[in-house]
Amino acid sequence: MAETTTQARQTEILEDFYQLFINGENKDSSNGETFEVVNPATGEVLTKVSKGTREDADAAVEAARTAFETGRWPRQNEAKRARLLNKIAAGMRKRFNELVDAEVLNTGKTVEAAQGQIMQAVQDFEYYAGVITTLGGKTNPMPNGFFNYTLKEPVGVCAQIIPWNYPLMMAAWKVAPALAAGCTVILKPASYTPITAYMLADICKEAGVPDGVVNVLTGSGSDIGSYLTEHPKVDKVAFTGETETGKDIMAKASQTLKRVTLELGGKSPNLVFNDSNIDNAVEGSLYGIFYNTGQSCEARSRLFVQEDIYDEFMEKFLKKAAKLNVGDPFDDNTHMGAVISKSQESVIDDYVQLAKEEGGEILFGGKRPEGEEYGNGFWYEPTIIGNVSNDMRIAQEEIFGPVVVVMTFKDEKEAIKLANDTQFGLGSAIWTNDNARAVRVSKGIKAGIVMVNQHISAFPGSPFGGYKQSGFGRELGEETLDLYMETKSVISYIGERPLHPFGDLS
Repeated sequence: MAETTTQARQTEILEDFYQLFINGENKDSSNGETFEVVNPATGEVLTKVSKGTREDADAAVEAARTAFETGRWPRQNEAKRARLLNKIAAGMRKRFNELVDAEVLNTGKTVEAAQGQIMQAVQDFEYYAGVITTLGGKTNPMPNGFFNYTLKEPVGVCAQIIPWNYPLMMAAWKVAPALAAGCTVILKPASYTPITAYMLADICKEAGVPDGVVNVLTGSGSDIGSYLTEHPKVDKVAFTGETETGKDIMAKASQTLKRVTLELGGKSPNLVFNDSNIDNAVEGSLYGIFYNTGQSCEARSRLFVQEDIYDEFMEKFLKKAAKLNVGDPFDDNTHMGAVISKSQESVIDDYVQLAKEEGGEILFGGKRPEGEEYGNGFWYEPTIIGNVSNDMRIAQEEIFGPVVVVMTFKDEKEAIKLANDTQFGLGSAIWTNDNARAVRVSKGIKAGIVMVNQHISAFPGSPFGGYKQSGFGRELGEETLDLYMETKSVISYIGERPLHPFGDLS
């Protein structure tokens, strides 16, 4: 591990201490408590961050509420909000390298992965700056003398709870449409990865976003996140994370009838048909599970290969997996970085041991990599498991790490059945050169995202979200704005004849 490079970048871009960001100001937590943030690649402390309390959450909500009810932000026209969103994007572009380095240090992911994700975060703000200027109400046909039009108005104060696997990109997915709609936000980043959320808040302030419109609150998810979900002055909760937490958020939000958007777990199928370009399918399948060290909600972690090409496919798949470089996240030649924490490393290994107990065969990897360069960081090898049936826990439960289970199918009908045999329905992938088959299978799979002969699941403008226990609502697309807006119907009578519903009472 190139520790000198890591340490140099850490010294250049990170602050020693990050405070809460409430009502446009940096503030200590109400009780002065802090917690440490660690570099997953080295295990070393990066910085300290204020640990927010419920009192701090009240202050953040009050700031957001005041900015929404008495400030100018929700009443600014769409063009002005669009200009500010573009200023935020410009600020992110200006600090692009700094944001990338911070994300690599804080997550352990590769610099190449971070570059792509930060660029998408920038593009998200630019996308919603454009979309909001075209989104409006409509007029509806009415009986003679009546006129009906609708207005789009912001929902209000939004609590946005983001995960640790894509910190800034997930923040952009939520903050950009909320601001475009005219909402105010309390951003709750994961405790493992809060740094770029604070950098985003700083960029928003420099861009001219009014005080109280964007607030950042760090602290315990089970405490602060839960409290925000229940808070009577919060109008909407947007959450990305694991399914059980999503269920808890939905239950608590129901007590005040908050609007809820949930983007939850996945166990996404990857179907390789015998008429596919096998070399392309191998490359895409490797990326689909080992990108971001497998820490993706839509990671294609269940690989189904048609029986008659299984041997050929697996020979190439295993050979390519052996060439993946696992190591220094700042090295351009690295394909896979660290996992987020020691506890996550243990979870991954526990599942691999479970696979052995269930009768699975470790075809590649299956352990922490050896070597002094991995030091005290958190690491796991790319792992491929065969001899798996779809009813095994290893094939049904989300691992959130670089582990793929491989199974076979006979025909198209069985492929769709196996793909849908899961509680989740987020991502999926199909590899075939038969366009008619691609259409049929895409329709048959119960998932919010279908990738056909390619490996990328998210673009600005393409709706992202799941079926079943992968959640509901869509992010990243135009549809997202509706989740941050109310529709008001205005019905007027402009006819010449007087209305006398009870008749002439003169």
